[in-house]
Amino acid sequence: MEKEELEEFRQLLISQMQELLSQAGYTVQDMAGHKESFPDPTDRASAETDRNFMLRIRDREAKLIKKIKEALERIENGTFGICDECGEDISFERLKARPVTTQCIDCKRKKEAEEKALGL
Repeated sequence: MEKEELEEFRQLLISQMQELLSQAGYTVQDMAGHKESFPDPTDRASAETDRNFMLRIRDREAKLIKKIKEALERIENGTFGICDECGEDISFERLKARPVTTQCIDCKRKKEAEEKALGL
């Protein structure tokens, strides 16, 4: 992969990580600021459901931040864009769609088919 392309991916990943971190900070501030008391059980349940939903989203985003950091490490050590399974290059189109990917499309399809067969 060309140096310019790697820099483009690095900037994209850094931008995504900064956005996710700023959203996480907003969530923490928002949750700390809401100490509401709902006398109605339905309102309490609805607020709790909303809170749990937001926490699940943030958990997924935390996992994505970890993947972004790993992708940035791969850029630094020269393994970005190389499939972990077969060692072949991951297509540029796949990397554009999912820059944190570690598998080429063929290996990913095989893995998904295996998981489906196992019922995972």
